[in-house]
Amino acid sequence: MFTPGPILGIETSCDETAAAVASPDGRILSNIIFSQTLHAAYGGVVPELASREHSGRLPAIVTEALSAAPIGWGDLAGIAVTAGPGLVGCLLVGVAYARAAARARGIPLIGVNHLEGHAHTPALTDPELGYPQLVLIVSGGHTSLVMVEAPGQFQCLGRTRDDAAGECFDKVGKLLGFDYPAGPAIDRAGEDGAANAVAFPKTRFEGQGYDFSFSGIKTAAALDWDKRQRGLLPAVEMKDWVASFEQTIVDSLTQNLFRAADDQSIPTVALAGGVARNRRLRRVVTAWAERTGRHAIVPPPEWCADNAAMIAAVGSYRWQPDSGDAPLIDAVPNWGLGEPPPWMVTT
Repeated sequence: MFTPGPILGIETSCDETAAAVASPDGRILSNIIFSQTLHAAYGGVVPELASREHSGRLPAIVTEALSAAPIGWGDLAGIAVTAGPGLVGCLLVGVAYARAAARARGIPLIGVNHLEGHAHTPALTDPELGYPQLVLIVSGGHTSLVMVEAPGQFQCLGRTRDDAAGECFDKVGKLLGFDYPAGPAIDRAGEDGAANAVAFPKTRFEGQGYDFSFSGIKTAAALDWDKRQRGLLPAVEMKDWVASFEQTIVDSLTQNLFRAADDQSIPTVALAGGVARNRRLRRVVTAWAERTGRHAIVPPPEWCADNAAMIAAVGSYRWQPDSGDAPLIDAVPNWGLGEPPPWMVTT
């Protein structure tokens, strides 16, 4: 269903404060992101500080998104907001703001699953893209492999059983002395390194599933680095060590992505999430697609990070004229992809 007007999207699930406007047919008219930098001093996101930062920044970010569209509040057909998963305090800031704004203006409010937003990123990158699509969502908090059959229709084929890939980058990066978030620093440090200098283990589960695991890689990397620092293993150049670790993460991600594409006969694969900005991962996926005749969607960096464009776009096809559920929409920190929103579940 096309909406009768633009949709405002709001995203505050972690440490990005974002707002965007989507046209009635889902095209993005504006996309404003403020990335919080205060967490670098603590080596990770501090939920209370992130929530306070969202509270202070969100009104101005929304105003900027509306001005850039350019539209006014009276032009909106509805408001879409990330309701989960994420940090509960951060989610509550966005949900409370969106509920108040929607109620004040008498327009529908759409609670959006953050992961569904990421799964819709390929359609933002290429609106003419056909279905099905196989989307690898990989970030600091999530690692999932999702088959998207149509907008809003998907099934999760695999997910991490422990750490997310981005979390593994951050924790190992901290050992190396890199600031949080460590993913970009690892990307730069390993760019010219030899990816076969150090052998790290990769986890693969028995059977035909597509789940991931990164805790073993993280532990092995930490032990290896410690031994080399103490002279118990031969010295390796930093760039080679980092490249080898980075390649191990990329291989662990892509072995499931490529295997699922073959098993399910899916012609289009795509990346989404913050780790999708990693250049080594982007090169491997692009090269595989060229080699096998598949179609690879590698989104622009601004659509890989948490953003409100994907939330607004999902809102444009989730919109309904009845806003009766708006007072019930709440933060759902553990809302799984494909699960119905709790406010729509009847007992």
